[in-house]
Amino acid sequence: MMDKLRRALSGNDGEDEERGFVAQVVESSSLGWGTRVKGFIACFVIGIILSVIGSICLFFGSRGLVAFSVFYTTGNIIALVSTCFLMGPLNQCKKMFSPTRVVATVLVFVCLILTLLSAFLWKKSGLALLFCIIQFLAMTWYSLSYIPYARDLVKKTVSTCMG
Repeated sequence: MMDKLRRALSGNDGEDEERGFVAQVVESSSLGWGTRVKGFIACFVIGIILSVIGSICLFFGSRGLVAFSVFYTTGNIIALVSTCFLMGPLNQCKKMFSPTRVVATVLVFVCLILTLLSAFLWKKSGLALLFCIIQFLAMTWYSLSYIPYARDLVKKTVSTCMG
């Protein structure tokens, strides 16, 4: 099971089995696999904690919406960066902008920026909340692209519920 995870994260679907995932990781970084997993977990947990703190800020009125936008967006950025520990930054960027993920990736980045702009520059807390919701949906769609057939399952479920 761990080998399948390593192959999936490395983007290696079996055509380069001789070199192996661990050899590729060592070549691309001085971090060992255990350190990479710890870095991933640490960043991912910090990202979730920031998102939860942001959600708590929703109870503080209109100022809370700005804090929510900042904490939630920062949490998403850190959670997204956490996967760089597993795949490496270059491989992560390649995967993010692959044809199956490019729309979701661009939408996530646009929403991250628009959320912060609406919170700080435009000072429109309702708009910031809207962009956070779109950000959540785009991030979910992006994340589902890493799970085989997950997007198809979601599409089928939504179409069944709607029709």
